[in-house]
Amino acid sequence: MSTIELEKQISGPAPGLESHRKPASLSGKILIGVTGGIAVGLSIVCYPFVAPALRRHCLPFVPATPKQICNVLSFVKPSNGGSRLLDIGSGDGRIVIAAAQAQPSIKADGVELNPWLVYYSRLAALRNGVLNRTSFFRKDLWKFSLAPYDHIVIFGVEQMMDDLEKKILKEAAPGTTVIACRFPFPTMQTENRIEEGVDSVWVYRPVPKLTSKTDTPTDA
Repeated sequence: MSTIELEKQISGPAPGLESHRKPASLSGKILIGVTGGIAVGLSIVCYPFVAPALRRHCLPFVPATPKQICNVLSFVKPSNGGSRLLDIGSGDGRIVIAAAQAQPSIKADGVELNPWLVYYSRLAALRNGVLNRTSFFRKDLWKFSLAPYDHIVIFGVEQMMDDLEKKILKEAAPGTTVIACRFPFPTMQTENRIEEGVDSVWVYRPVPKLTSKTDTPTDA
């Protein structure tokens, strides 16, 4: 055997080794593709839950307990002509749905940034027979008008209550009932409250209800 032939045998692949490499390479590509697909899928699913946390203020999704719902509804008193309720950061829609079920004269809305929770809320409203009296909006709460509502419910976080108080004072209609859960507003005067730990609620009427001339007392 010549020196050249010997070098080719040493530098070239071992007999039978190349035939075993192709299946391994194909399996590796399949594994990488599947892993990458799973990672992309998880990113798509998780992004709506993670994205709000990237904002200056966010409302984490913490489902309301049955006791919290009961405490909130105890202060929802719709007028004879009908009322509109807004749940800020409505999550899975349970407050909105419960209000619509408890008060047939009320129109209840929820505003929520997470699209999956908005879709779930709409399905839950359909399943509970109140779809025609509920609406769920995928909106940024800071850009959502509070003016049309006479009941506003908020399950807030402590860091956002100051900014939210300013928004309510600026936009809420006269006579609006504001129900804060878990955390009170920093300076707004409380009208009523139920203090039960995490189920606590505080009730406010930040803008006094305007009285008509006939309701104004006169001097005798």
